[in-house]
Amino acid sequence: MSKRYFFLSLTRIADFTQEDIEIKKQLHKKWKSGDYVACRVAKPPGSMKVEMTCGRMAEIAEGDILIGALGERFATLEATGSWREVGRNLKMHLLTSAGIFGEMTSISTFIPNLVRLKYMGHLRRDGKFLNMMDFTLIPKDLKKGFPKFETPVALIVGTSMSAGKTTAARILIRQLKLAGLKVVAAKLTGAGRYRDTLGMLDAGAEYITDFVEAGLPSTILPGKEYIVALKAMLGKIQEQNADIVVIEIGASPLEPYNGKYAIKFINPYVKFRVLCASDPYAVFGVMKAFGSRPDLVSGIATNTLGGRQLIKKLCNVRSLNIIYPECHPALQKLLNEKLSPVFGKDLFDVPDDVNHCV
Repeated sequence: MSKRYFFLSLTRIADFTQEDIEIKKQLHKKWKSGDYVACRVAKPPGSMKVEMTCGRMAEIAEGDILIGALGERFATLEATGSWREVGRNLKMHLLTSAGIFGEMTSISTFIPNLVRLKYMGHLRRDGKFLNMMDFTLIPKDLKKGFPKFETPVALIVGTSMSAGKTTAARILIRQLKLAGLKVVAAKLTGAGRYRDTLGMLDAGAEYITDFVEAGLPSTILPGKEYIVALKAMLGKIQEQNADIVVIEIGASPLEPYNGKYAIKFINPYVKFRVLCASDPYAVFGVMKAFGSRPDLVSGIATNTLGGRQLIKKLCNVRSLNIIYPECHPALQKLLNEKLSPVFGKDLFDVPDDVNHCV
């Protein structure tokens, strides 16, 4: 083929190449979430970059051919859309830079217009149309089951997207590695993006996984189907024999990404809970909705003393902006308090006079 294809990061689990696939149109009524498709860039809004299979961002131009997957997104702060909304003209949008394709249903006024795409066809090999589930880590024979999940969990939940969850996960991984623990990491819900889990790997996690590896472009799907993927992810984590796993619940557990199911399944093994908040009042809302208290609030809402004091006043929970290195001794003190019963010892040597969180 003379035309170069951009294989976006949702294709990172697949083993196909540009040479061993064909593109053939498929009737819309036969489309399914996770189908691998090819689309031509119709009109990018100025300079636009996409996430490749290695995680690198590449600039695209009008006429380029993108390989991604049909999916859905329901972002509170950016855009919403679905492949189910694609009309007869077969035009759609690039809903995420990782390669979720679908028709936009709403967009924030604070982000650029999405890239317009023209459907070219579904990917096919050896006469079979290809779907993300063809390359999933879920075994075809589910009767074999998965190892029982029992790994201690450090759980990171957010009040919304862009609240600081992935940043908090990286910092937490680094701290736990400093304590000499074998740490693995996972992102169990959200819309597919490789950058987040790669950041966890860079921070020192010895193994990473996410729902893309379970064959999902995003975790917007019926709960029963998501639970199968969830069990696969947890089984793969358990196989690593790690001391602890840092788990991020993408978006917010109140959004339609099945975060509530993920939290319910791992709740018996959660030893440390971090809530990353976009504002102090959101802390109150999430705590009320789930009837649980985080061990620590971090994220954007904790940037200033005013935010931290308001969190204390509204919710009476500890808060700390763990981005700042000078706050790490306080974080280590809290980790000792919560994880010493798990490991039978303090993980960090922290002076007694270190101030705790607000």
